[in-house]
Amino acid sequence: MPIEIKELHIKIAVDENRSSALEQNSEPGESREEIIKACIEQVMEILSKKEER
Repeated sequence: MPIEIKELHIKIAVDENRSSALEQNSEPGESREEIIKACIEQVMEILSKKEER
Protein backbone atom coordinates (compact mmCIF):
# COMPACT_ATOMS: atom_id res chain seq x y z
CA MET A 1 0.00 0.00 0.00
CA PRO A 2 1.61 3.30 -1.07
CA ILE A 3 1.96 6.19 1.35
CA GLU A 4 0.95 9.66 0.18
CA ILE A 5 2.48 12.75 1.80
CA LYS A 6 0.08 15.68 1.54
CA GLU A 7 2.08 18.28 3.47
CA LEU A 8 5.72 18.80 4.21
CA HIS A 9 6.85 21.28 6.84
CA ILE A 10 10.43 22.53 6.72
CA LYS A 11 11.90 24.77 9.41
CA ILE A 12 15.23 26.58 9.21
CA ALA A 13 17.14 28.85 11.53
CA VAL A 14 19.03 31.84 10.16
CA ASP A 15 21.95 33.20 12.13
CA GLU A 16 22.48 36.82 11.08
CA ASN A 17 25.64 37.20 13.16
CA ARG A 18 27.71 34.96 10.89
CA SER A 19 29.57 36.38 7.90
CA SER A 20 28.31 35.54 4.44
CA ALA A 21 28.78 32.02 3.10
CA LEU A 22 30.66 33.39 0.10
CA GLU A 23 33.38 34.81 2.33
CA GLN A 24 33.64 31.63 4.40
CA ASN A 25 33.84 29.21 1.48
CA SER A 26 36.07 31.17 -0.87
CA GLU A 27 39.55 29.95 -1.60
CA PRO A 28 42.45 32.13 -0.51
CA GLY A 29 43.45 34.64 -3.18
CA GLU A 30 40.19 34.32 -5.09
CA SER A 31 38.13 37.48 -5.25
CA ARG A 32 34.37 37.73 -5.37
CA GLU A 33 34.44 38.94 -8.98
CA GLU A 34 36.41 35.86 -10.06
CA ILE A 35 33.88 33.57 -8.41
CA ILE A 36 30.97 35.38 -10.07
CA LYS A 37 32.72 35.21 -13.44
CA ALA A 38 33.27 31.45 -13.07
CA CYS A 39 29.60 30.94 -12.13
CA ILE A 40 28.40 32.92 -15.13
CA GLU A 41 30.63 30.87 -17.44
CA GLN A 42 29.21 27.62 -16.06
CA VAL A 43 25.63 28.84 -16.43
CA MET A 44 26.26 29.91 -20.02
CA GLU A 45 27.78 26.47 -20.78
CA ILE A 46 24.71 24.72 -19.36
CA LEU A 47 22.37 26.94 -21.38
CA SER A 48 24.27 26.33 -24.61
CA LYS A 49 24.16 22.56 -24.02
CA LYS A 50 20.38 22.74 -23.49
CA GLU A 51 19.93 24.66 -26.75
CA GLU A 52 21.88 22.00 -28.65
CA ARG A 53 19.39 19.28 -27.70
